[in-house]
Amino acid sequence: MSLSPLAHADSLRIGAIDFVSPDEIKVLLDIEAPDGVSLNTGTPRPFPRINGYVLASGEQGYLVAQVEWITVERSQYPKRKGMQDFGLVDLPYPLRKISLNPLGLLSYTGSSGTTNRYEFKRGVQAYPSVGDPVLLPTQEQLRAIVESGENRRVKIGVSPLAANAEVKIDPDRLFGRHLAVLGNTGSGKSCSVAGLVRWSMEAAKKKRNGAKPNARFIVLDPNGEYAKTFEGIGDVRVFAVDPSSAGVEQLQVPLWFWNSAEWSAFTQASAKAQRPTLIQALRSVRDGAVESAVTPSHEMRRYLRTLVSVIQLERNAGSPWAKFPHPKNFFEKIKKWQEGLSDDSSFNQDETDALTAFRNKITSFSNARSGQYPTYEFTKPEIDDFLQLAKVAHSAFGGSDTDVLPIDADVPRSFTGDQLLRSVEANAELMGVSEYVETMLMRIRTILSDSRMRSITSRSDDLELREWLTNYIGDNQASNGSITVIDLSLVPAEVVHIITAVIARMTLEALQRYRKLNSGKTLPTVLVMEEAHTFIRRYTDDAENQNSAVICCQVFEKIAREGRKFGLGLVLSSQRPSELSPTVLSQCNSYLLHRISNDRDQELVNKLVPDNLRGLLRDLPSLPSRHAILLGWASELPVLVQMNNLPKDQQPKSSDPDFWAVWSGEGLEEDEIGLPIERTVDWQKIANDWQQIPVNNDFEGDPDDYFDDPFEDR
Repeated sequence: MSLSPLAHADSLRIGAIDFVSPDEIKVLLDIEAPDGVSLNTGTPRPFPRINGYVLASGEQGYLVAQVEWITVERSQYPKRKGMQDFGLVDLPYPLRKISLNPLGLLSYTGSSGTTNRYEFKRGVQAYPSVGDPVLLPTQEQLRAIVESGENRRVKIGVSPLAANAEVKIDPDRLFGRHLAVLGNTGSGKSCSVAGLVRWSMEAAKKKRNGAKPNARFIVLDPNGEYAKTFEGIGDVRVFAVDPSSAGVEQLQVPLWFWNSAEWSAFTQASAKAQRPTLIQALRSVRDGAVESAVTPSHEMRRYLRTLVSVIQLERNAGSPWAKFPHPKNFFEKIKKWQEGLSDDSSFNQDETDALTAFRNKITSFSNARSGQYPTYEFTKPEIDDFLQLAKVAHSAFGGSDTDVLPIDADVPRSFTGDQLLRSVEANAELMGVSEYVETMLMRIRTILSDSRMRSITSRSDDLELREWLTNYIGDNQASNGSITVIDLSLVPAEVVHIITAVIARMTLEALQRYRKLNSGKTLPTVLVMEEAHTFIRRYTDDAENQNSAVICCQVFEKIAREGRKFGLGLVLSSQRPSELSPTVLSQCNSYLLHRISNDRDQELVNKLVPDNLRGLLRDLPSLPSRHAILLGWASELPVLVQMNNLPKDQQPKSSDPDFWAVWSGEGLEEDEIGLPIERTVDWQKIANDWQQIPVNNDFEGDPDDYFDDPFEDR
């Protein structure tokens, strides 16, 4: 016999509201309410349960609330139904209370056959009153709470608190406004990140009836965990410093990709003398990349352009007429300039005449200051006249006023490291600061000579920008694959932050230009940053000391602030959220929180999360592996998720060390005949690789006999 609607609602009643406030509702449970398992909601379900869902009747539907705490209070007056035993003396009786956190409104939208349909919306318009009944949700209502929202396209797991309802996400919400995956080591972060990428690609591929999705994921992998993770879902491009495995290509980030800020950070260039020299050198060397054939006339035009720039800088600073020793320093500079103003047989008459007039002016300056007690100060009209002659000579060789600073120092035009080195030396001499740039030149020579760095930065001089963008971001329609894995594990520590910053910045700037050239349309791309606390570390803002780590963090801060407008989403994975840049974390609109035990990290997460989730977040220290709390823009309401299981061959290589298996031999992998494969070590092989010693694979015998003794007397 079916129950009437009123009788059915009464059977789901568990208590009445005792206290109401905007952020907390207290409920006095009925004596007859379940004390362990509820049997009246369709299937047996635990109740009362921390972080479980209950309903309160309202004007527009049901108020959905989450259980925050459960307690027992001793009362003299137990709640009774009817007037039975009215004359008896009451004795103290334990009454149960629960505290609820209001979440939103569940509305009835109709029925389909015997199934009722409900819709959940976040936010509370009207609160219930004291005495209103509190109900347990049915299976249909419980699923509607978790499975609400539009565009639920990718399943990431189930909710153990909501009858294992499917938890699906909208990729536009999850990736479009940045996601932070936070949790302790071993809590399942890496598997969640890998799963989100894989499950999204599988869902998109299914929608295209098996065709390749037009997607772009770039995974920055500092620990080398993801090389084999995405096999089986189409072409995956893997780049590493040492491409020894099949299918792995050489990581290439040419020096000419680096902008002036990145060069300044790497060389630790000082703000007064070294940085202006470096920027001027970058302008000069990038300008030379435009010309296919460099003639003596073109070389002179570049030289004169630099002189015009230096004269203007000195004039604006007042150096030619300032106090000693500035005028004398300026005079010594222009005397050195004269050495580079030599004629060439290929110059035409106008070029020769202009160059002669400029040289003669320098000669007259020199003659006027050659006495026994010379006065080195210049007058302003003298310098204006001198500057005008320099501009005339520059114009005679084809230059113009807009050509004085011809291009941005950050335009990615090809040049070699040796060309930059010579350009810095030449510009330092022209600007009279040669003695101040020696340390900077030494650091540039370091990157040019270090074989570890050279494999990444200097063995790609013939690499074109178009080719790099195709390989690292993805070709048209992602025809060469949707996922790029960049293994940073063997990148030298001296440049790892710069390399990471360059890759991230080049990706953002490429998408900025795509939008500019495509009428405001974006090319959706996702940048995944593992171990984000290493590369996006909070820093002290100091304009005078911008080291590589700060430059790297600033790039990601810019992506966090502006990436959404250009279709670049950010996924951060970190075990130490308290060390992350506050700017980046505050721009993340969705969070997937795994187990977090550290007090500082828990405190930070509580501050970051905009929702009233005190009870749910207190679960963080005790979450099992594979369980996480999804909250923010990607979810209609905060929900505990048991993530989909990833097969072992699809998991990143981030599992815990198998000490017992290696120690005891129990549980080791087995060979073809069933024997355990013991963990062996060849330190000579490791030493050779570490010391970069070439090994002859055909040599047989003692390794010590193969390597020459450098001290042996021959």
